[in-house]
Amino acid sequence: MIAQLNGRLIEKNPTNLVVDCGGVGYFVKISLNTFSAIGSTENIKVYTKMIVREDAQLLYGFAETLEREMFNHLISVSGIGPNTAMIMLSSLVPEEIANAIQAEDVKTIQSIKGIGAKTAQRVIIDLKDKMLKMAFSSENIFNSNNTNHFDALTALVSLGFDKKAAEKAIDKISIGEESVEQLIKGALKIL
Repeated sequence: MIAQLNGRLIEKNPTNLVVDCGGVGYFVKISLNTFSAIGSTENIKVYTKMIVREDAQLLYGFAETLEREMFNHLISVSGIGPNTAMIMLSSLVPEEIANAIQAEDVKTIQSIKGIGAKTAQRVIIDLKDKMLKMAFSSENIFNSNNTNHFDALTALVSLGFDKKAAEKAIDKISIGEESVEQLIKGALKIL
């Protein structure tokens, strides 16, 4: 199996990459988060998951091993295939998915295109224990402050603000103990 590609970026689109490794161009499907993270550098490293089906051999690529790990967890859930998992990872970053699973936030998971109520509940039931074992950044994303941060970000995105701009605005005003309302009001002043 191909676990990573380290080579020259030949082509970059929001849904895929072509990476030249030793004269062979690999077509890799990616999420929007990976698309944003890779940038336009010439030499890149992409962590991959190879899926072999009867009719195709597909490579799915990720900028970070954490995103690949979340992808592997998601495709282990009955009813979620690789394409649906990529849509989930394009809609939310792995930390947000893990936070929603831990908080049993069916609405957040269900808000992703192609995920219904039953599938969202199945994701929570199947993956809740596994999310505790994932190694996120040094801070624990499940504390109340980050839950407030996530809730404020979700609210701003649902109001129509750009996700990245909303994250930056929340980060500018976040000192540590703000409520969801304080985060939203402060971010709205910046946006």
